[in-house]
Amino acid sequence: MPAKLSARPAIRRCALVGTVGLALLGAGLPAATAQSGDGGEPDLSRFYRQKVTWSACRGEGMPEDLQCGTVTVPLDYARPGSGTLDLALARYRATGRSRGSVLLNFGGPGGSGVSGLATDSKDFMGLTNGYDVVSFDPRGVGRSSPVSCGEGQDGAWAATGESADSLADPKAVLRQLKKSADACARHAGPVLPHIGTVNVSRDMDVIRQALGDKKLNYLGFSYGTRLGAVYAAQFPDRVGRMALDGVDTLTEPLSEQGAAGAAGQQVALEDFLDWCAKDVACPLGQDARAAREQIVQIVHSLDEDPVPTDFGDQFSGQDLVGAIGQALYSKEFWPLLERALAQLVEDGETRAIMGFVSGGYALPIRQENGKPHSGHKAGGLVDPADVPLDNLPAALMAINCADDPDRPAAAQVTKDLDRLRTEYDQASAVFGEYRLSQVLMCYGRPKGTDYIRDDVKNVHTPKMLLVGTRGDPATPYRWTLETAKRLGPSAVVLDNRGEGHTGYASSKCVHGKVDAFLLYGSLPASGSSCGSEDDD
Repeated sequence: MPAKLSARPAIRRCALVGTVGLALLGAGLPAATAQSGDGGEPDLSRFYRQKVTWSACRGEGMPEDLQCGTVTVPLDYARPGSGTLDLALARYRATGRSRGSVLLNFGGPGGSGVSGLATDSKDFMGLTNGYDVVSFDPRGVGRSSPVSCGEGQDGAWAATGESADSLADPKAVLRQLKKSADACARHAGPVLPHIGTVNVSRDMDVIRQALGDKKLNYLGFSYGTRLGAVYAAQFPDRVGRMALDGVDTLTEPLSEQGAAGAAGQQVALEDFLDWCAKDVACPLGQDARAAREQIVQIVHSLDEDPVPTDFGDQFSGQDLVGAIGQALYSKEFWPLLERALAQLVEDGETRAIMGFVSGGYALPIRQENGKPHSGHKAGGLVDPADVPLDNLPAALMAINCADDPDRPAAAQVTKDLDRLRTEYDQASAVFGEYRLSQVLMCYGRPKGTDYIRDDVKNVHTPKMLLVGTRGDPATPYRWTLETAKRLGPSAVVLDNRGEGHTGYASSKCVHGKVDAFLLYGSLPASGSSCGSEDDD
């Protein structure tokens, strides 16, 4: 899921899949160069000669001071003459003398950088003291040749995530997943085989040059930290000041990531319940241990007997798990979650808790002339109104699966399922089943790149700042330490002893240290910490 930098509801189930980790359906050239010509690398010089032309952003709700532009990149870096893609960019200009640009990625994968910058601008205005603050819609995302799965999207979730017993018939689940993957391939368009982090990293280098920067200054959140690490491996001599917040894993397979995510969410849930139990209004009582047991009972009860919603469908225990997982992304959501749980427990009312899962995968795909959206041809930008409604989940799955080199056969998946179920239940009695279903989401899709797992390590770059949050439910703190060790001496770790996913928007201490590094090159000592916001 995109890093939650503001308190607004997010798409159902995305929060959990988005932390899974990986992406690419066949792009795999390692370190790229802009040169050509001499029988070595393909000729990319025309892409590196671009300059961005900025103008006012079009679209409802766009800030007046936000400017938009376009950069053109190859569809296929191995064959740059076979087609191109236009990528949507947005920027806030530096308020004083600019030293260049800082590029942002808000996470996901699948989150629109243009929309994110338009919505969350206040969090980054401090950076305009020295930089143009720029973000972009990666290939396959938002206005940049958005992928869509059409009518196949619901099938995947129906097969794996609607109830606690959805994995009782693994063969049936795998058949449905293969059907859904085929539907995505039909609807996504030519960009799908060239989607993923390795190619997006190469796009970022074209963007860097088009912005006129010799080095890439970068701030990435959640999935954006994976993207930053890949860039550091591909273009080590072009890394400027790079800060990574909510650090993703580079090595764990999807099965291990899911278990780690369930455990991380369990810790975050227990922190919330400890907080809730101190409030006499907590609907789960004042005994935190009993509250944990009660949550498990409520989930099981709703799975056995879902309650109707105002939309005519059923709200199950797994829907509740998804809502709680979303709410745990930020401590500022905790009072809202407490009140929503009170309405559910005391009155059977689902509207408030569904506020955390609104928008979901069950939404219809935008239609044109009465026909389901069938994706876009690779090339020019699409209008904001024409971005498919399922673009975020479709891009999220495509990128995560495209970065993942593991594709166990159906027999192996079936064989491993009982063992994984036990491991996930041990990781979390609440989130284990929910996360287990998502281990299967790449089944039926092409094998992804092994570049990230094998080659993103021991980078020789200037110092990079890695921020890990102790109570992060999406990217466990240990991933920060593991990724820092893997990247090598260039990585400097800041330990954020707080709650929620990422620290930049929730911790004044983290915010200040990241800005000081990006603006002035001032790095904290590796291993230094920021206290919880209660202590700041």
